[in-house]
Amino acid sequence: RLDDRVQPRALHRRVDPSGKVELVIGQHQIPNPNGLAFSPDYKKLYVISTGRGPGDAHAGGARDMHVFDVGSDSKPTNHKLFTDSRVDGIKCGPGGVRCDIDGNLWVSSNGNPGGRGLGYSGVTVWTPEGKLIGRIRLPEVCGNLCFGGPKRNRLFMAASQSLYAIYVN
Repeated sequence: RLDDRVQPRALHRRVDPSGKVELVIGQHQIPNPNGLAFSPDYKKLYVISTGRGPGDAHAGGARDMHVFDVGSDSKPTNHKLFTDSRVDGIKCGPGGVRCDIDGNLWVSSNGNPGGRGLGYSGVTVWTPEGKLIGRIRLPEVCGNLCFGGPKRNRLFMAASQSLYAIYVN
C-alpha cells in the first residue's frame, strides 16, 4: 500500500514484478495530475493536469493535457503539451480521458469554471495530432467517461448529478 501522504506529489508509479515501486512522472512535471490514457499501440501516454477542485488547498493544475512517448523500457520521455483545452477561446477543464481504436482522445470537460463558458461542459474529441474534431455538449460538468457495451461503442459519461450514454461509430 502506498502512503497517502506521498500521493499528491507523484503522478504515476510503476510496480515491477519484484514489488519495487518506482516514480515515473512527478508533480513537478505535471501539476495536479488526474486522467491518463495510453494510445492503442501503447507508444503514447496522455496525462491531464486538472484545475483546483472544490475544497482543494493547493493551487491546482493548468487544466490542460500532456503527451509522452513510451519507450521500449516502458518509461515516458519527450514530454509535450498536447492541448491547452481551449474551445472557441473558452478554457475547458479536462478530467477523464479515453482513447478509441483510431487513437482519438475523448476527454471529459468542465467548461463552466466560475459561471463562465456555459455550454462548454461535456466531452471534447481530439485527433492524435491534437486537433479538436468533435464535442458532446451536456447540461452539466462531465467528470469522467469510458467506453462500454458488447462492441465497446457506447460512451458512458459520468456528470455532476447524472450518467449519460450515447452510441458512437
